[in-house]
Amino acid sequence: MDKAALQFNGCKPFRIDTHYHIFPPKFMANQARRNLKPYDPRQVVPATINLRNWTPGFALEELDAAGISTAIAQMIAAPGIWFGDVAAARDLAREWNEYAAQMARDFPGRFGMFAVLPLPDVDCALREIEYALDTLHADGVQIMSHYDSRYPGDPQLRPVLEELNRRSAVVFVHPFLPPCHNVLPNMRPAIIEFPFDTTRAIVSLVLSGTTVQLPDIRFIFTHGGGALPSLAGRVEELTKDDKDRAARIPNGIAFEFRKLYYEIANAYHRPAFAALREFAPESHILFGTDYPYLTVAAHVQGLEKAEPSASARSAIERDNAVALFPRFAKAIA
Repeated sequence: MDKAALQFNGCKPFRIDTHYHIFPPKFMANQARRNLKPYDPRQVVPATINLRNWTPGFALEELDAAGISTAIAQMIAAPGIWFGDVAAARDLAREWNEYAAQMARDFPGRFGMFAVLPLPDVDCALREIEYALDTLHADGVQIMSHYDSRYPGDPQLRPVLEELNRRSAVVFVHPFLPPCHNVLPNMRPAIIEFPFDTTRAIVSLVLSGTTVQLPDIRFIFTHGGGALPSLAGRVEELTKDDKDRAARIPNGIAFEFRKLYYEIANAYHRPAFAALREFAPESHILFGTDYPYLTVAAHVQGLEKAEPSASARSAIERDNAVALFPRFAKAIA
């Protein structure tokens, strides 16, 4: 499907992409300077995308061609901003957040933003939540699936989640390089390790009782929940005799899983999408592309093949996101 076809015969863009990466050149240079690890995210970016030449104008052209009215921007997840230096993480988070907020102001309605938090430093993260949500008016926050092997249900991260719960914030959880990402040599972590790290993050939150105790956070998880739709029954069955599970999760594990939101980046393939539709309420499935690592065209085509109902596609491509982010309801309505 080419760009002209994606415009649907001249119709205005209408989709809301909840998983859209941007590449501010100065931030990318500072991030690379801090990163001493060999993994380079540019290795998985399509050859047609030259990150050195990325601009908001280029992104806007891509949105128009892809029929996207609003993209909620987020930072490139790997290598992230945590390299063991609290000051560096704080400065990189602030730099990215201010850039994304300015871009959203420059193009009203076309871009939103998930603010980056300088975790695992809790005090810095709490200050950045206040600045990002109260001053920059971010649409939510982006956290990684783990920080130094501490997954979101870890008690050390609890004060941050408590504050986000108090604010009824939207929290986008992006998978990260897992602690054991070299299990299969010569295979990029994004191929299978990222979806499994998403699964670990979700299970961490639910089995710890965090989603019960902090019910007002709206969590979004990538790639259709990773492996969770296939493993959810196994998680429930193999923990049914765990001590205090009933007290920690009184409504059951399946209930907690269904409270979460899942976007469909690379989960539009028929078997994966069928599992997600069986697993999650239609109202909690969002359109996301993981652009530019995956193409919008593939998601549009894949969703049309996997979901024959036009009303369901409309809910997934736009309506469910508008319910989470009402301010985008008028963006090229």
